[in-house]
Amino acid sequence: MSEPTQRSDAKREWREWEEDDAADHHVRRLTPAEAAALRAKDPPLSPWRVVAAQAAVGAGIALLAGLVGGGWEYAWSALYGAVTAVVPGALLARGMTSRLSRLSPAVSAVSVMLWESVKIAASVAMLALAPQLVRPLSWPALLAALAACLSVYWFALLWRGRKS
Repeated sequence: MSEPTQRSDAKREWREWEEDDAADHHVRRLTPAEAAALRAKDPPLSPWRVVAAQAAVGAGIALLAGLVGGGWEYAWSALYGAVTAVVPGALLARGMTSRLSRLSPAVSAVSVMLWESVKIAASVAMLALAPQLVRPLSWPALLAALAACLSVYWFALLWRGRKS
């Protein structure tokens, strides 16, 4: 097949795809009652609920590390690992639920990216400070608690749709 024929075939396929895509995007406005019913059927998950669950998991891991590990250094290390997940998560939740982030979809997207960057920077800084702040430090206990708290995000997906 010659190059001009390939281009015309590609253009025709592209036009057909655009027409199909345009036909799929019929949007109908919901009435206030329909919107309320949709929100009731699929309620949003509060980021504060996730942060609270992370804190509870972290406290449980720290208690378990203190009891099973045989010393308070394990409990403090695990607690610091939990704090390394919970505090940055709370910063992100605060940023996502601020009035500024609700101004428009574009501002909301930028806000989420900004606060996610703050969350990552805070987590990295807290991990870097761990050897100075927690003595003696047990890295396995800290990392186990951190991993357990970060796993809460995956379980939060299962909560979606459940009423509090």
